[in-house]
Amino acid sequence: MLATVLISIALAVIVGLVIFKLIRDKKQGKSSCGCGCSTCPHSGACHSRANEPRNR
Repeated sequence: MLATVLISIALAVIVGLVIFKLIRDKKQGKSSCGCGCSTCPHSGACHSRANEPRNR
């Protein structure tokens, strides 16, 4: 039973760290796929809001 709890905690920490890194990379404008956007067929969907002017 103790092994199950320890493994579950370890997996939860790993998943939490991965999610934290994805959120931090997204805020910094980094791509999650690791490729350049120039050849990506979905680049318009990913960056459509970043290219729109803000109306304030």
